[in-house]
Amino acid sequence: MVEIPDSLRSVFSATVRNRDGAYIVEIPSGEVDHDVVTPGETYRIAVFDSVGTAEGSERQSQSSSRPQRDSHSGPPEPPVAEGEIRDVTIETVGDQGDGIAKVERGYVVIVSDARPGDEPTVEIEEVRPNVAFASVVNPPS
Repeated sequence: MVEIPDSLRSVFSATVRNRDGAYIVEIPSGEVDHDVVTPGETYRIAVFDSVGTAEGSERQSQSSSRPQRDSHSGPPEPPVAEGEIRDVTIETVGDQGDGIAKVERGYVVIVSDARPGDEPTVEIEEVRPNVAFASVVNPPS
C-alpha cells in the first residue's frame, strides 16, 4: 500500500503533451483558483499508472464503488455527491474560519462550525470540481 503524506495538496488527472520539444503537464485552472498551486512555484509531482490501463482500472474498481471517468475523457468526478452523509476528520482551519477535511484523492471538504481534530458526521451540500461544502449533522461526542 502506498503511504500518502499529510502534505498532499491535490490529486488530478492530466495528459502529458509535447509542445515545441518540451513536455507539458497542464494544471486544471481550479487548482490555481483554489490556491492549491501558484504559478511560478515548484512542486513535487507523483506519476501513477493511467486509469485507462488494465491494472489501473482493476485497482480503481476495487477502491471505489463510484463510477470514474478514464484519463481520456477529462478529470475524475468528485468523490462526494450532494446530499451524501459521511464521517470526516477536520485537519485544519481555512482562511474564513471553516474546518477543512480531505477525503479520497486529497479532495477538500469545507465544513462550517468545525475545528481541527473534530470528527463530525456531515452532509455534503454543494459539490464543485475541486472542493465541496458540508454542514455538521451529528457533532462529535
